[in-house]
Amino acid sequence: MKRFLLMAALVAIAVPAVAQTTALDGEWRGRSDGGSCNAPLDYVITIENGFVDGSAYDTTAHGPVPNLKKAPAPAPTPGLWQVHGTVRPGSFPLIAVASVKGGDRRNGKLSATADAGGLVITETSGCRRTARLTRGG
Repeated sequence: MKRFLLMAALVAIAVPAVAQTTALDGEWRGRSDGGSCNAPLDYVITIENGFVDGSAYDTTAHGPVPNLKKAPAPAPTPGLWQVHGTVRPGSFPLIAVASVKGGDRRNGKLSATADAGGLVITETSGCRRTARLTRGG
C-alpha cells in the first residue's frame, strides 16, 4: 500500500496541470489616442492562459531637462508602464504601474474589452486614453 501511495504521489507531481487557454491568448499591439494628456501610448501586451502581461510606452515622455532659469526642474514624466491583470468574461480590469525612480509611485487603472476581433483598452483614471489593439506578432 505504501508503494502504491508513493507511486501515485510521484505521478501527481510529474504530470503538469492542464493550462486553461482563452480566446484572447496571444500577442496584442496598438497605439492609444492622446487622451487629455495629449500623450499617446504604444501597447505591447501578451495574454497567456488568461494572464495579461505587457507594457505601454509613451514616446512623448521627457526626462530631466537642463534648467537654464535656476528654477526647480519639472518632474520627469513616466515613459514606460507595466500592464498586468487576468482575463475575465466581458470587460476586465487591468493595472498599469509606471517605471519611475524613488518614492514617486504612479499607477493607473485600465479596462479591457474584446471587440470585433480586437482588444480595446481604456484608462479609467488619469489621461483617459483609449487604445485599439490588434493581434500580431
